[in-house]
Amino acid sequence: MGVGEVGAPFRVLPALSEDNRFFWTSGSDGRLRFLRCQSCGYYLHPPSPRCPRCGGVELAPEPVSGRGTVHSFTVNHQSWDGSPEPYALVLVELAEQVGLRLTSNLVGCPLEKVCIGMDVRVVFEHREPVWFPLFEPDDR
Repeated sequence: MGVGEVGAPFRVLPALSEDNRFFWTSGSDGRLRFLRCQSCGYYLHPPSPRCPRCGGVELAPEPVSGRGTVHSFTVNHQSWDGSPEPYALVLVELAEQVGLRLTSNLVGCPLEKVCIGMDVRVVFEHREPVWFPLFEPDDR
């Protein structure tokens, strides 16, 4: 099944707030966004009120390419929430910045093919009002 189709895994919806709404709804236009310091250009994730690099407070959501590499992963075999098992949980380092990482699911890939260093790109699964960022292999 494709991302967002009937029968997709159960997902707990995040509590939306003024601080995180941009992240959880930005997939509506197919773009992944992170806060970026307008003083030094550093991307922040998770969102925080100050830049950890320069202490700046002028932060704004900015789109990123959505491309990255698998920094680490694990395969979950335990059905915690009734979702189909097993599935891959990945820690993706985004191409824009060393250390800019997002934990998510890898979709569209046999589990035996998942590996550290694998090129991936973001895809979104829509569960009103949220757009979950997931990743799939990127055969650049």
